[in-house]
Amino acid sequence: MIPKTIHYCWFGGNKKPTLFKKCYKSWEKYCPDYEIIEWNEGNFDISSCPLYVRQAYEAKKWAFVTDYVRLKVIYDNGGIYFDTDVELKKNPDFLLDNKAFFGFENGGNVATGLGFGAEKGTEILQEMMQDYDNIPFIKEDGSFDTMPCPERNTKVFLKHGLVKVDKTQLLDNGILVLQTVILNPMNFETGQVKITEETVAIHWYSASWHTKQESRKRKMKAFRVKLLKIVDFVIPDIILRKVLGEYLFGILKSKTNTN
Repeated sequence: MIPKTIHYCWFGGNKKPTLFKKCYKSWEKYCPDYEIIEWNEGNFDISSCPLYVRQAYEAKKWAFVTDYVRLKVIYDNGGIYFDTDVELKKNPDFLLDNKAFFGFENGGNVATGLGFGAEKGTEILQEMMQDYDNIPFIKEDGSFDTMPCPERNTKVFLKHGLVKVDKTQLLDNGILVLQTVILNPMNFETGQVKITEETVAIHWYSASWHTKQESRKRKMKAFRVKLLKIVDFVIPDIILRKVLGEYLFGILKSKTNTN
């Protein structure tokens, strides 16, 4: 059984954002009998990690440090891990009877940042950690290896029978992978949120690993979707509303880029 402990990581010592405080309160609200543990430089030995993690830490790329640390923490202790931008929507106790549970992100990959849980010593966590053993974070050309962890980790799940289809799946060794509506009701690309009675948590995608330019592009894409929805509602003619929507978005994008 997965123990009633919530783990999260906060490396670098920076001030925690307002969103974290909101998410933390939701953990306390829905899991009042859980222990909550923060992992940071004070209680986690970065020097014991593979080169990838140590170099990411020295480069102050905290999100990539956490990609590995959360696997190690749950492997060593058991419990549930949440990124600091994950808000609970209901109690997750019904998931604790599984050996391990994970969630799909949009696009068919399994994402540990959404929140996941496992018993201490669960083998698939060790398999994912081993992927970091022989790679550097700083490449020969000086650039960073910023492959998103869902892309890296999902390769391991495919070996255990995962099918990249958005439906809940029970893999070998008791590994449960949950459909997006349960742990990821927000589409990362569009910003659309679809919360149902099944939803346990929502990952708000603060995307701290993104550059300012990448974050800006993502926000503009999400805004475009919302704008076109408004135009669709107001104008009945399909061709006209599409042309008008794209025209308005073009104007707003142009003004934003010049500011």
